[in-house]
This record gives sequence, structure tokens and C-alpha cells, in this order.
Amino acid sequence: MKTGKAAAGSRPYRSDLRDAQAASTRQRILEAVAAVLERGEEPTTALVAAEAGCRERTVYRHFATREALAAAFWEWQRDVITPSERGAATADELMEMVGRVFPAFDTRAELVRSMLHTHHGRTSRLSDNAQRRAVTLQIIDDAVPGLDPRARRQVAAVTQLLYSASAWEVLRDYWDMDGAEAAEAVQLAMSAMFAGLRRRAPRSSSRRPPARSA
Repeated sequence: MKTGKAAAGSRPYRSDLRDAQAASTRQRILEAVAAVLERGEEPTTALVAAEAGCRERTVYRHFATREALAAAFWEWQRDVITPSERGAATADELMEMVGRVFPAFDTRAELVRSMLHTHHGRTSRLSDNAQRRAVTLQIIDDAVPGLDPRARRQVAAVTQLLYSASAWEVLRDYWDMDGAEAAEAVQLAMSAMFAGLRRRAPRSSSRRPPARSA
């Protein structure tokens, strides 16, 4: 005879309707974060709950900490702004991505700016930085193999800087470039950097010590 409690080893009760409602609430909370950011405000739990039309405890039920909310929002906003972009493995793929991502930034400019200049935005951006650094290092190994560890790290850091919303913002604000032109400028800079490093590598590796005189 069945009791109200699930038997040991049985699966917990799942409701498709309940899951759909939870997913809808989660989506509404993330959209609320975007709305608060686009107003130029820091997305506190209270503001997010008010914008989403729910209680603060509901926000915490879906995201136990502000860091968890920031990490989830980072993934969500990438899907909103650049839904088809999921990383690059080579320098050529990275430059192609720049050409698509920078114009996409123009479509949600205020959100992108808020992600650059709020505590929430910084927390979001840093949530997967270790992975982004690792991927960028792999791209550098593909583009310019054989760099010494210090140069490899420096080139990867500059590459990540060039492919960033920060670069998009500077080129937009200080040089009046739209996303498409900013992307071209970054592609040019990356191409020149990689080509210059490739030209230097053979000479440095082929140098031989001068012959000793008899």
C-alpha cells in the first residue's frame, strides 16, 4: 500500500507544470535584472524582485546568492545579445566572432555598458573568467605556437582585451565607431599582432651562436 512519503529509492515527484512555472519565474527574474541594469541601477535583490513582480524570497529560492544570480545572468545575457556565439578555437574563428559580436553589442548598448560599470556586471563577467582565459591561451597557442610563458600570457591578455565590451565601448565613445567599424579595427589589430609575432618567431628560434675564432 502506498503512503504519502516516497518509498526509499523511488524518484522524487516531478510536475511538468511546476517545472514550467519555475522556469518562467527564473526567466522573469533574469529579465528583471536586465531591466534594472538598463536603467543604470545596481540590481539589488529588492529591485529585481519588484521588477519581476515577486517576493525577494522567490529570487533567493532560484538564486541562493547574489554571485549565483550574477553567474546565471552572465549566461543569460550572452544568449540574448549573441545567441549563436559559443566560443572560438582558433584566431581566425575569434576574429570572425568579433565581426558578429560587436555589432550585436550596439543592439543592447545600455545593458552592455551597465555590465561594464556596475558591481553586478563585474561579478557576472568574472564568473567564468578562468574558462575564458584558458580558451584564449589555447587560441594563442594555435596562432603563435612556441611563445615563452611570459609572452604567451601577455599576448593572451591583450587578445582578451581586444575582444571585449570594454574595447567596443572605447572605440564607440572616443572614436565614434559603430559596432561594425569597431570590429574591423579590432580585427586589424589582432591580425597585425599575430603576424608580427609569427615573423619574429623563426628569427629568434633560428639564431645560432657566433662561430668561435680559432
